[in-house]
Amino acid sequence: MEQTAAAGEEEPLVSCPVCARELPAPSINAHLDRCLQGEGGDERTPETPCKKKRRLSKSPDGGGSSSSSRREEEPGGSLSPPPVFPLFQKGRGSGARAPPAAAASPVRGPGEEKPRGEAEEEDPGLGPDASSPALGGENLASKLEGTPLADKLRPDTLGDYMGQDRAVGEQTLLRSLLEAHDVPSLILWGPPGCGKTTLAHIIAKGSKKKGTRFVTLSATSAKTSEVREVISQAQNEKRLFKRKTILFIDEIHRFNKSQQDTFLPHVECGTVTLIGATTENPSFQVNSALLSRCRVIVLEKLSVEAMEAILTRALRSLGIRILSPEERRAASVNGSDSKTSESGMCIEKTAVSTLAYLCDGDARTGLNGLQMAVQAQLAQLPHQSNKLSSSANRIVITEDHVKEGLQRSHILYDRAGEEHYNCISALHKSMRGSDENASLYWLARMLEGGEDPLYVARRLVRFASEDIGLADPLALTQAVAAYQGCHFIGMPECEVLLAQCVTYFARAPKSIEIYSAYSNVKTCLRNHEGPLPPVPLHLRNAPTRLMKDIGYSKGYKYNPMYKEPVDQEYLPKELKGVDFFKERRM
Repeated sequence: MEQTAAAGEEEPLVSCPVCARELPAPSINAHLDRCLQGEGGDERTPETPCKKKRRLSKSPDGGGSSSSSRREEEPGGSLSPPPVFPLFQKGRGSGARAPPAAAASPVRGPGEEKPRGEAEEEDPGLGPDASSPALGGENLASKLEGTPLADKLRPDTLGDYMGQDRAVGEQTLLRSLLEAHDVPSLILWGPPGCGKTTLAHIIAKGSKKKGTRFVTLSATSAKTSEVREVISQAQNEKRLFKRKTILFIDEIHRFNKSQQDTFLPHVECGTVTLIGATTENPSFQVNSALLSRCRVIVLEKLSVEAMEAILTRALRSLGIRILSPEERRAASVNGSDSKTSESGMCIEKTAVSTLAYLCDGDARTGLNGLQMAVQAQLAQLPHQSNKLSSSANRIVITEDHVKEGLQRSHILYDRAGEEHYNCISALHKSMRGSDENASLYWLARMLEGGEDPLYVARRLVRFASEDIGLADPLALTQAVAAYQGCHFIGMPECEVLLAQCVTYFARAPKSIEIYSAYSNVKTCLRNHEGPLPPVPLHLRNAPTRLMKDIGYSKGYKYNPMYKEPVDQEYLPKELKGVDFFKERRM
């Protein structure tokens, strides 16, 4: 035994280049293998480690007992673990030493994946209370700071996606494809705040779980070089790792035709799956070749019911209780609420309904209006009674607060987009149909949405001759007068001038005789084969003697010189007998 101990004392110590531990020379190779594989941190000697600090270099005499050497190699549990040099950790994702449990088992078993799965199950859309995702235990003011409420409460699953059952409902084809993570190239078309970006966000969440790469660009700021770089990366990902790439382009209509052509070959061959979002009609703003490679999904304006559900979900997440009319009346009588909300703030049910109506189907506008109303009430708290803490349950957001937050009703109208042409078409057809109520409605919708009154007046001048014509010749005078009045006084004073003209036109008798006859003439000219017939000689002017000598104006009958109607042809002989007023256009 004494000889064995003496032999152990004579063994030289070697410092590990990875963890800087000192080990006997015979065991350094095995230790180095384990250390490079990430298991060196779990190496323990049978002896109980002591609290003595480890020496970073070998003692000059190289002596000491074997137990002393081992104590120096294994520092006590209270000391920090030895450093791991980044040189040997390249590609492992972190230069820091992994915890002992993780290092001892680099390949996790099924039971060890549970913590990560639990983190994923915290998604608001997966739990039973998915309709009210919690934003944390912080107070109400901190919940509203930073990111806008519309972005904080963006749903992560199709189960929480509201108001678009026609596009992504339970039994729709797109819903089946998205749940199977088989996403086709899409163009999402809809008004602002209807959920285009949110649907792309849900697709991104699902695709990342399946290993698909999701890249987001905005056409308002992205350049063609950035798009080409993303496509190049997608080609490498597909070739080297068989990994798909989904490219989401927000406001894709901002790209011009040549920029949109960049996507064509790569969408065609499947290098990228393109998802574009636009508020403009894709028929006019997106290349037809790109449209043929994508499926257009029309997202409708959110209904009032869907908006109320979205607002209720937001209020529940903020801890704000909704007061029914009965509870509101009882609170007014008793001076306090029988129930206290988590945040000490309540909102009237009528205020929620009013906000759902005023936001005009725009969820972003509705949530921002709610956020402004709540923040306005919170800002007034320091100026109220000092006993506010004991009566916080009486802080109620009313309908007036909501209206003040929005300032005015939110009207969806785009002077240069799809809604511009939709509204002017509706106004024209309503006047043609003699519906004065509908005519005033569409006129007001355009003017209140910011339309140029002179544009409307010009359209009324056209309507006066196209749809009324000779049935009421004074209609044209009314239209021109309305245009001049709008030019003189402008908005908002000129709105009543346009309203008078629109009502006059809706009540006036209608005749398209002039419009139809002129259209028949245009059709005749466009369909004529060969050279157009010359002007008959007797209808030509003859200002010179030469022209008279060659027959110009010869045989013309000057009508005022005759008491009876003059029998004279005024059309070319090829059109003799044609009556454009009696012909009917198909």
